[in-house]
Amino acid sequence: MFWYIDPIYFWYVFVPALIISLGVQIYLKSTVAKWSQVRNGANLYGFQVAQKLFERTKLNPIPLERVPGDMSDHFDPGANVVRLSETTAGKNSVAAMAIAAHELGHVQQYQTGSAMIKARGFLLPALQFSPVISYIAIFLGLWFNMTGMLWIGIFFFALLVLFSVLTLPVEIDASRRGLRLLEEAGLLVTPEDKQGAKKVLTAAGLTYLAAAITAILQLLYYISIARRQG
Repeated sequence: MFWYIDPIYFWYVFVPALIISLGVQIYLKSTVAKWSQVRNGANLYGFQVAQKLFERTKLNPIPLERVPGDMSDHFDPGANVVRLSETTAGKNSVAAMAIAAHELGHVQQYQTGSAMIKARGFLLPALQFSPVISYIAIFLGLWFNMTGMLWIGIFFFALLVLFSVLTLPVEIDASRRGLRLLEEAGLLVTPEDKQGAKKVLTAAGLTYLAAAITAILQLLYYISIARRQG
């Protein structure tokens, strides 16, 4: 029986994952929307916040770029550049300040050799082929009722799950570092700055928690199928 018509998958994986994901997305969007309307105490745009953090902390400055889109902010360790979306770079809101600081939290992780970053990076080579192998092996295992092939797929899918689980503490740590950088740079001017930044970063972190839970539920489902077949 295929996962998309299996009532076990529907009730124990799809429905919980859908509820968690929708709930987190609604909370994230409402939180970001609220604090996007509140000007930060330093009256700095997100791009300026990033510049100030490089100037006033021990971070080694790296290039900053603007990219189109909403919530497309990210640190690219390969190119060693921080890319801020227009909605972050061009706004002087508490939300923009928090998001910019989070990305520089990632920069600090790499520059200080964070153990969590190294652990996640160790899996990156395997992730280049794991998704293809896992889904092909799982499909063949289900289609031809080959338990061994299914377990091979589960093994490679587990690598994806492990990466997702490791991403959660990495993101939480980046947010923690970002807040600390803001404090060090003296950019948390008002109580609303600190309160709003924490709420925005907490909401963003929940998206990674939802992704990890979804991945774990799916992995457990595949394992249950393999055991039933065995």
